[in-house]
Order: sequence, then C-alpha cells, then structure tokens
Amino acid sequence: MKKRFSLIALIAVFALIVAACSSDDTEDTTTTSAPAEEEMVDTTVLDLAVEAGQFSTLIAAIDAAGLAETLEGEGPFTVLAPTDAAFEAAFEALGITAEELLADTETLTQILLYHVLGAEADSTAVAALDGSAVATVQGEEILVSVQEGTIFINETSEVVSADLAADNGIVHVINQVILPPTIAQALGVAAPEETTTTVPEETTTTTEAPAEPTIAEIVVDLASGDPAEFKTLLAAVQAADPAVLEALSDPAQELTVFAPTDEAFAAIPEDVLAGILADQELLTNILLYHVAPGVFLAEDVVAAAPIPELPTLLEGSTLSVEVVDGSVVINESATVIQADVLASNGVIHVIDAVLQP
Repeated sequence: MKKRFSLIALIAVFALIVAACSSDDTEDTTTTSAPAEEEMVDTTVLDLAVEAGQFSTLIAAIDAAGLAETLEGEGPFTVLAPTDAAFEAAFEALGITAEELLADTETLTQILLYHVLGAEADSTAVAALDGSAVATVQGEEILVSVQEGTIFINETSEVVSADLAADNGIVHVINQVILPPTIAQALGVAAPEETTTTVPEETTTTTEAPAEPTIAEIVVDLASGDPAEFKTLLAAVQAADPAVLEALSDPAQELTVFAPTDEAFAAIPEDVLAGILADQELLTNILLYHVAPGVFLAEDVVAAAPIPELPTLLEGSTLSVEVVDGSVVINESATVIQADVLASNGVIHVIDAVLQP
C-alpha cells in the first residue's frame, strides 16, 4: 500500500482592526483609544521570497494568481520555492512563455498550490517522510525521497536550500518546478513510467507494496488533514530531542502512543504551554511519557485492565490504565476517544488530555 498523507487546506487571512477615535464636546480635550492589539505575522514566507532575490518569477506568479494575501496570513505553511532558473527551465521544457502561464490564472493557481503544504515541516520532518506520498494544498500528491542525504520531490526536483524560517511557516528552495499530474497531462508532459523488471525470456511490470506508514508519518498526516488534528503534537515532536522523532519514525520499533489532540493541548494555559514547548528537556520527557514500549491494541488493554503500572519510554515512569463505563482511561484523567490507529511500528490511541509525568 502506498504511503499517503492528506494536507490541510490553507486559507488564513489577516483582519485589520482599526481603532476608533472619540471626542467629548463638553471638554477641550480629545481622547483617542489605543489601537486594538492584533496578532501580526512579522516575516512571512512571501517576505522571505522577496528578500532572497532569486524568486522574481515565483513572486510574479503568486501576485497573478491572487495568492499573496493567503501566503501573508497566519499559516503555518511549508513552501517548496522554485528559483527563477527553475521557472526558466520549465518554460523552455513546456514550450510556453512566462506571460502565457501568468495569463492562465486557473492553471497557475493549481501549480502554485501544488508547491505548498498546509503544515510547517522542517527538513528533518520532510526527510522522515522518505518514500511517502504527501498531499499538497492543491490536493494532489508529491513524492518525497531522500538520496544520499539530499531531499528530492517527485524524484527530480532537489531541495537545494532548506529551512528558511518565517513567522508563518518555512521555505525549502527547489531547483525544478513540479507539476500536478493532472496539469502535466493537460500540458502534454509524460507521466512517470512504471518500474519494470526484466526476467529472462519475459518482461513483467512489478509494483512493490510499500510498507505501512510509521507512527511519525501518521502524525504528520493527521496534523495536515482537513480538519487538522495533532498540529500541536507535531510541533512538539519537532521541538523535542531528535531521538523522539527518530523513535517514532523507526519501522523496527514496536510502540504504543497515547496521542493528545489539539484540544487537549489547548486546555493547558497558553503561557504554560509556551513554556513547555520552549523547554526541550521537559517537552521530551512529557512526550516520552505518552509512549509505551510494545503494541497494545484496545482489545488487549480492555482485557488486561486495570493495569496499575504500564511502563513508558520515560525512564522510571508508568501509566495507570482502567476501563470506566466502557471507555479506556489513562491516569484517571485522559480518555481514549479513538483507538487502534495502526502503524507499521505500533499503534496510536487518541486521548483527550495531556498526560503529566
């Protein structure tokens, strides 16, 4: 089965709040209210493209497609940004001019959105998706592969500069324009051929069945879905010790993960959550506390409950598991609201609260 990942649709637009001024006719003073404080994005992914100086065609395309306001929004986004040289090569290969493509805003929009992922993924997270098909905001999938330490998109477009960070996402520079399969077909570009294996006296077409996605890949998938889940969990995994992501990405592992939803993280006071995310050691310990060695399906847990001490990857720490009114409850505080999300290296149970070591 091919590893596939859906990505959230990105539509995040600023709203400007204008302060009102009021005056009192009976007094010789004028009182002006302070502007309402608005959460602004200081440096956007679009700002990075403008400042870099090698994306003039990309910027012109974004303007022509009317996507500038979107990419200046809150995000988060991951943008695969083709250089000017990449666009020039694409125009030559397709036999069209820049003017012709910019005039076809429908096709242009599809191509641009195919270069955008609806979640922030740094190069480490992208590399962890090696061999995976990842859905873009446009809706069709890109193929991520890693060859000798270099990330490739659709096998031909190389990430030549990674992790250009903005306040609303991240930019990875690529050296070729990538086309959605439907657009490639419409433009007469040949689709990739199937791999064939030649055997003496006969030729057969073989399709290797890819492995099931790992726990890390599933978290990326769900964090990028529509509606999105686990965006905070994904951000936490990326901010924690790299060993956490490595463990969740290792197909040789056998793990059970109790995964808090975004709503579970949102229940933590904002300043406390910000402090946790900024403290790598504390964050790593909390995440490891949500992972148990071994694979425990829901039926196994229910059959064995109550479990007073379920070991976790956080050394010396255990979880208590019990069944209350038919629901599995962890540490008397977190309820499993979705069970048995299967992965190649374990299972995920979705919980409605963050567990505290």
